[in-house]
Amino acid sequence: MPTSSSPTVPVSPEVAEIERTLMRITYLSTRARQHERLMGLAGVPLDRAAVALLRQIADCEPQRPGELANRLGVEPSHVTRTVQQLQKSGHVTRVPDPDDRRAQRIQLTEAGRDAITRVREAGARSMQLALADWSPEELRRLATLFHRMVDDFFAYAKDVDSEPEAHETAKARMR
Repeated sequence: MPTSSSPTVPVSPEVAEIERTLMRITYLSTRARQHERLMGLAGVPLDRAAVALLRQIADCEPQRPGELANRLGVEPSHVTRTVQQLQKSGHVTRVPDPDDRRAQRIQLTEAGRDAITRVREAGARSMQLALADWSPEELRRLATLFHRMVDDFFAYAKDVDSEPEAHETAKARMR
């Protein structure tokens, strides 16, 4: 697997097209109007940060706020503020960390589970309508390839994250 310290390899036209398509998907899925539409369909009045956090919590065991920030790639203060909002609205609660009783983990409440279920169902219904002309075989193939791509992205990110020089190069670029 090539790493950030590998020699520069020309990007194939196929990979360039995949990157362009992923950017289009990202743009479509992160538009404010799209989010508002989805929240309206789901009947869930939450902002994008709250939905992202609820999705993350729903997909894993209760986690510490710092772990959630790491998984979402955001500053811990963003997670802290969002958790406070979600606590006030009754979507999450804090529970003791079984490994360290001084620490707390964030867990969905029944209202939080209901909200994320409704958001996911509304999103899936919209996707079903958009892909209505696709055959079941095409949908299976696409799902398989998406899973494979995401798994490869995670494996690559893990490899890059474990390289000390990659961290230093990334830090230098941010300055």
